[in-house]
Amino acid sequence: MLSEAAFRRPKGADKILRAIRELELPPTRIMEVCGTHTMAIAKSGIRNLLPAHIQLLSGPGCPVCVTPSGVMDEVLKLTEIPDLIVTTYGDLMRVPGSVPGDDLQRRKAMGADVRWVYSPMDALELAKAHPDKQVIFLGVGFETTAPGTALAVLEAQAQQVANFSVLCLLKQTAPALRALLAQPDFRVDGFLCPGHVATVMGAEAFRFLPEEYGLPAVVGGFETGDLLAALWQLLLQIKEKSPRLENEYTRAVSPQGNPAAQAIMAQVLEPVSDVWRGLGTISESGFGLKAEFAAHDAARRFPFSPTDKEGTKGCKCGQIICGQLQPHQCPLFGKACQPDHPVGPCMVSGEGACAAAYKYQRIETLL
Repeated sequence: MLSEAAFRRPKGADKILRAIRELELPPTRIMEVCGTHTMAIAKSGIRNLLPAHIQLLSGPGCPVCVTPSGVMDEVLKLTEIPDLIVTTYGDLMRVPGSVPGDDLQRRKAMGADVRWVYSPMDALELAKAHPDKQVIFLGVGFETTAPGTALAVLEAQAQQVANFSVLCLLKQTAPALRALLAQPDFRVDGFLCPGHVATVMGAEAFRFLPEEYGLPAVVGGFETGDLLAALWQLLLQIKEKSPRLENEYTRAVSPQGNPAAQAIMAQVLEPVSDVWRGLGTISESGFGLKAEFAAHDAARRFPFSPTDKEGTKGCKCGQIICGQLQPHQCPLFGKACQPDHPVGPCMVSGEGACAAAYKYQRIETLL
């Protein structure tokens, strides 16, 4: 098996790029649906090396970005509850609600007990260390982080940690893609499928794209070599008019995924309708805790009634994560909205399309 370094600095990258340029294709749109892909594509500079008629679009692959302002409003209300500690991953700290500038970081500065953690197990340990307080973990993410969140709930139940609960903000990838494809003005010619989600759910989780929608689909890794190889596979499928599912990321992704992780998810979580920024409410697109874990379900224990309320006027995050706009087409990009004072979540997250474009493509996009 080739080392990771071989994919990071691939031999023959120039040959792949030359072959891509020589393909005779009409205007072609490829969407990646993983925030790590979004950042990796921007960092590698691949977008600027492709022919002008091949367009790469960012989809709803960043869990922080697809969390709507109305949900954040409800999260912010939790910080007002006495003797409650809110724990979260770092990215969520600066995601605003519907009021510009109101985020968890601001609430923390105002005295609320909001803490960063690296995992839900860290939040569980915090609850054990502070039995006199309630501890909520904001469980944001896709199928990639769902097993860890479910495991923390199982541990809390087994250890009888009564003051620990999870606000389940987890989402499922496939229903969001179906919702995108159902939009009348949505058009892509192929999908670069998320390698991280596929390590858990398996490459086969994306077979519905070619079989039901006739669209090429390639599960890809995250190094430059992975990206180039996956794009070549996608473009060749489009050229041959032969849509199928391929797995470029075979060193990490199997057809069926991780059965142990899937079993933990199935034990603790169940599909629920959920609200997405830019896409609204999608049936069975989220994860909720099963009834037997209600004692650790923050949505049952505390007030929580999320909506799909829009954020700051002028912010185009919803259109960007649906592939309708590129980051530089937002009127706030690089002006009112910058990493040190972000307006929307796409500029906040380390996996956001706007953050990626600002960091690696700002000069080109502003010219």
